[in-house]
Amino acid sequence: MDYVKTLHDIAVELVQDKEHLEVRQMPSLEEDTVVLYVYASHDDIAKLIGRKGMMANSIRQLMSVSGRLNNKRLDIKFESYGE
Repeated sequence: MDYVKTLHDIAVELVQDKEHLEVRQMPSLEEDTVVLYVYASHDDIAKLIGRKGMMANSIRQLMSVSGRLNNKRLDIKFESYGE
């Protein structure tokens, strides 16, 4: 399964600056863990995280379903491109 594309398709609907949205898969020390980073502008990352992290947790829960189907644990992190 292409976790990067799936996460990008979810996040692109939630951000204003769609051109600067980027999702990358990074190497993990654990074989069954997939590490995904979402990069976007500062304002868009704030939207993706939401109040008290509610939106980020919802995105993580949604993505974890696909991870469980493949016996993978997804670790999703949100980073901004700057101020």
